[in-house]
Amino acid sequence: MKHSFRCDAEAALVRTDRGLVKGYEHDGLLIFKGIPYARARRFHAPEPVKAWDGVFDASNYGYVCPLLTNDRPNGELHVPHRFWPMDEDCLNLNIWTPGTDEKKRPILFWLHGGGYEAGSSIEHLAYDGANLSRFGDAVVVSVNHRLNILGYFDLSDYGEEYANSGNAGGDDIIAALRWVRDNISAFGGDPKNVTVFGQSGGGAKVTTLLQSPAADGLYARGVVMSGVIGPMLGDAVGSGRDLAEALMAELKLSGVKELETVDYHLLAEAYNKVKPALEAAGKYVGCKPHPNAFYLGEPGVRGFREETKHIPLLVGSVFGEFTSFTPSPYDRSGMREEEQEAAIRQMLGEEGAAQLIPLFREAYPERQLIDLLRLDFIFRAPEIAYLAQRGRLNDCTWSYLFNMDQPIDGGNTPWHCCDIPYFFHNIDLVEYPHGPQADEGLSERVQALAFGSLMQFARTGDPNGEGIPAWPACRDGEEPTLLIDDHPRILPNFDHRLIEAHARIMGPVMARMMQQLHENVQH
Repeated sequence: MKHSFRCDAEAALVRTDRGLVKGYEHDGLLIFKGIPYARARRFHAPEPVKAWDGVFDASNYGYVCPLLTNDRPNGELHVPHRFWPMDEDCLNLNIWTPGTDEKKRPILFWLHGGGYEAGSSIEHLAYDGANLSRFGDAVVVSVNHRLNILGYFDLSDYGEEYANSGNAGGDDIIAALRWVRDNISAFGGDPKNVTVFGQSGGGAKVTTLLQSPAADGLYARGVVMSGVIGPMLGDAVGSGRDLAEALMAELKLSGVKELETVDYHLLAEAYNKVKPALEAAGKYVGCKPHPNAFYLGEPGVRGFREETKHIPLLVGSVFGEFTSFTPSPYDRSGMREEEQEAAIRQMLGEEGAAQLIPLFREAYPERQLIDLLRLDFIFRAPEIAYLAQRGRLNDCTWSYLFNMDQPIDGGNTPWHCCDIPYFFHNIDLVEYPHGPQADEGLSERVQALAFGSLMQFARTGDPNGEGIPAWPACRDGEEPTLLIDDHPRILPNFDHRLIEAHARIMGPVMARMMQQLHENVQH
């Protein structure tokens, strides 16, 4: 590809409803960074940005939301990060587009991971939207919004002005979608063809939008990547009064209004001090969506809203998720079958091994038996239930599983986030897809499948297309799953019995591992 760059008074200049913004041109794309879509006042709904005179410089990423703790960089080969300046003035978005014309391209609206507590729109290197825009002829938008107690802290007991403070971060996302509705035509996009998509916490935010009436009509379809996680990202229920009073006592404040202005670092430090006792007592600790009139609650508890049952969804996860981060004591490449069986019996006991081994062989005949100990159920089990529930509502929900091993530590089962570069057409931005492979072009072929299904879905609401096996939608009792690996195929209900038994038998073992995973895994 011939490289090009242009940044001058005439390049990448667009008028929005707040004023002119100027980005830059790079390799055939127009790129805009850090455009403010709303203004944040702590614990309140997002407010309109004031119109500006002159031209807004959109060549720089904007602030990202402050975190509750200072992350220690680790695991960068698995999940390569970009760390960035933080500030509460973080309501901004980034745009990649092939042209500011009237072509009305599909819009891919990216919601970042990190649960509802952490992350940013530029955190993972593969979040870069250039290739998705270039090869998909699409407009890509990524958004920052408020997180943790800035975005999810219920203070509704203290007055109407805080009625939805427990979902301020969700209101930010809705404000960004309204900005897209009102402005994206000027960037070459179709405001009636918006696909909201996200991974991990970003995938969960897609479901949160489905359950938020104010978001209705602002998007056409959704993609949930490793975002159905059950109780791990369940709602924060109950009143936030106990948390507010504990914070005011810790900070020696006389009223809730002072929580709005206290230095954020002091607020975060106080929160981290008072949270453990409240959590141990089963009290509200925030940092997750809060069911109320604005957000109806997670569908596993409340059911999906009838108003969104027509929305097509693409839902999936990866084979190993969190378990693939754990160091393995076994050399997968050199173990004989009987050694693998012995290792499984040692970890799961004779009875557990006897139940799981035949189910695993049936579901994954292509895999080594030892991979049973890396199989995810924390995501996959609630995902199966989610897809069944959604499939009873409509015939426009599709299931996939990313099943391609990656060449770290001699070959590792797919881990949480490892599929992101493939869907974004960004395998050249991270190291691991380019290790030794059985077939030199394997990573490129898997990227073409993941990216192609995503773009076909974004264009039409149906992921079926050239190069993709005939892929039926989920229906009541039937989950035809696309396995994305070196021999893509559709398998109906292929792992349901395995996952049910695995969750029951492996659950206690996994519970002992989760603390270590939580301390050593970045989103």
